[in-house]
Amino acid sequence: MEELLRTNDITLIPLARTLLDDAGIDSFELDVNMSVLEGSIGILPRRLMVRSAEIDAARRVLRENGVRFED
Repeated sequence: MEELLRTNDITLIPLARTLLDDAGIDSFELDVNMSVLEGSIGILPRRLMVRSAEIDAARRVLRENGVRFED
């Protein structure tokens, strides 16, 4: 698995996952439950992971749909 994106924006991960699902690319969200430790104030970013073989396709899907992320 490789990290596709890391963000504090709670709306970006669901958008990215929906776009990837529609493209047939499986993804996995990490750090979802960290809000319990941080007190739900949103300072710890969540990460979206995809299979290494699909990372380029996943990046392309997000770019084509206007999702900004750092490579």
